[in-house]
Amino acid sequence: MRRGIRKVLPVAAGVLLLACGLTLARGKEQAPERAPEIAPEKVPSLGPGAGAPAFRLPDVLGTKYSFGEEGGKKPLLLTFFSVFCDPCRADLLVLQKIQEKYGGNVDVAAVSLDGEPLKAVVAGFAKQEGYTFRVLLDEGDERRMFKVADAYRVTEMPTLFLVDRGGKVTFVGMGRFSEETLEKAVQAVLKK
Repeated sequence: MRRGIRKVLPVAAGVLLLACGLTLARGKEQAPERAPEIAPEKVPSLGPGAGAPAFRLPDVLGTKYSFGEEGGKKPLLLTFFSVFCDPCRADLLVLQKIQEKYGGNVDVAAVSLDGEPLKAVVAGFAKQEGYTFRVLLDEGDERRMFKVADAYRVTEMPTLFLVDRGGKVTFVGMGRFSEETLEKAVQAVLKK
């Protein structure tokens, strides 16, 4: 019996190696040398001078907030965030300082992209942090797209827009921003 195994084992190993070699050779023939260069273009967000889309969204308590339907009486400072985004959390602290300093003259709103299922998490986060500005919840439509974030062409978080009284975007910030930069932008809008 041992002699039979000793004779068959090298033949079986040879057949296995041959099969693996043929499989690898076929894979190399079918695979292109490099991936096709058809990466999608990055969609630009709304820039300064663009008209800010009107919207109506619920806040974390269920109260509806409308922008642009009645002709904005105040400028709007609007940011898009997630509670799981560390840069977003840092920027929300800056927004709170702007709210405390200019809240009577500027509407400040933060739109959560965490979705309806995490409404309680977002509400708890806003309460824990002591935010006094509006915390809104973007809603998905039938195509599973965000109503407001997609209208503003938000592609990364955090993204911030400053809209003047006439409904025009005057400042756009993506990623982290300084309190000084944002305050200068707010002051410029209030002088108009």
